[in-house]
Amino acid sequence: MSLSPEERFQTLHEIVKVARARLPATAWDYLVGGAETETTLRRNRQALDAVALRPRVLRDVSTIECTTRLLGRPLRLPVLLAPIGSIETFTPGGGATAAQAAAAFGVPQMLSSVCSPGLEAVAAAAPDGFRIFQLYVRGDHAWVDAHVRRARDHGYAAVCLTVDSALYSRRERDLARRFVKPWRQAATGLRFQAALSWDDVKRFRDTHDLPLALKGIATAEDAALACAHGVDVVYVSNHGGRQLDHGAGALEVLPEVVAAVEGRATVLVDGGFLRGTDVVKAIALGAHAVGLGRLACFGLAAAGAAGLVRALELLEDEVRVALGLLGVDRLAALDPSYLRPAAPVASPHVTSAFPLLDEGY
Repeated sequence: MSLSPEERFQTLHEIVKVARARLPATAWDYLVGGAETETTLRRNRQALDAVALRPRVLRDVSTIECTTRLLGRPLRLPVLLAPIGSIETFTPGGGATAAQAAAAFGVPQMLSSVCSPGLEAVAAAAPDGFRIFQLYVRGDHAWVDAHVRRARDHGYAAVCLTVDSALYSRRERDLARRFVKPWRQAATGLRFQAALSWDDVKRFRDTHDLPLALKGIATAEDAALACAHGVDVVYVSNHGGRQLDHGAGALEVLPEVVAAVEGRATVLVDGGFLRGTDVVKAIALGAHAVGLGRLACFGLAAAGAAGLVRALELLEDEVRVALGLLGVDRLAALDPSYLRPAAPVASPHVTSAFPLLDEGY
C-alpha cells in the first residue's frame, strides 16, 4: 500500500530530498541556480539567518491564528505561490497543478505569463482559487491591454508587472548545462520588457481598474515611486538571486521598503524563504505575505499537487510553532521587537535551510 503524503513527508527536507532525486540534473540546476557568482542567491539566505528571534514567555498561546488577508481576501497562511517561469519543468500539469494545490490549501497563486498551460487553462483548473496574473511585457500597449482583459475575464484578482528583468541574466548553471527554458526557445518581443518605464505604470493605472503589483522592487526610492504612481502592491524581490548578481538579500531590503511605503500599499516579499521562521521574520518586519518559489517547486517535483499541499501544511505547522514559542497568538501581534541581529551559523546556499538533507535522514 502506498503511503499518504502525510505519512511519507514528516519534514520539509524529506520533500526536498525526493524532489532532487526525481528531477534531472538540468531541471535541478535551473531550480536551485542563480546569476553568475550566485552571490545574491546566497545573500537571500544569509539575510534570513542574520536575524534571530526574541521570544516572550508566560503568555496565553493556547489558540494560535495563522490566517491573514490579501487584497481583501482570506489566506490560510501569509504566503502565496510566487510566479515561476516554465513551472511545467517540475510537474507535467504546470501552472494548472500549482493552482489546484493553492486552492486546496487556501493561498493565492501568482501565475507567470511564461509557463504552461496558459492563464485560461489555469483558471479552469481551479475556478474558485485566488489568482494573480504576472505579466512579462512582450508587445505594445494593445498587447498588454489584451492580456489584462483576458486576466480580468478569467477571474484574476490583480496583475503584476515584473520590473527587475529588463535584461535576461547570465545563469551559469543553465549555460553550462546548455539548458534553455521552453519559453526562451521561441521568445519574441524581449525589447518591450527592456523598454518598460514608469510611464507604462502610469498608463496601466489610467487604463485598467485591476489592482497592480510591481515585482522586483529593491530600494526605498523605487518603493516611493511605486506608491506615487498608485501601485497597489509593492513586491520586494531580487528574482531569487537569478537576475542582478551582487545584490542585497531580500529580507535585508524589506525594512527600507516598508518604511518608504508608509502603509500606502500592500508589501510582499520573496527570496530564499523556505521555513516557518523565515515567514515569521518577514511578517515581523512589515510584509503582508511571503512569496514561495523554490519551495513550491520542491513540493510539485516531489509529488505533484499533493506534494505542494503537504509542503504548505508543514510550513503552516512551523509558523504555528514559531508563533507560539515567541509568545504570540496571531500574526498581527508581530513587530520588529521580536527580532534581533545575529551571526549566521551556517554557510548560506540554496538548501542550507535544510541541514539534514545530506545527513542520511
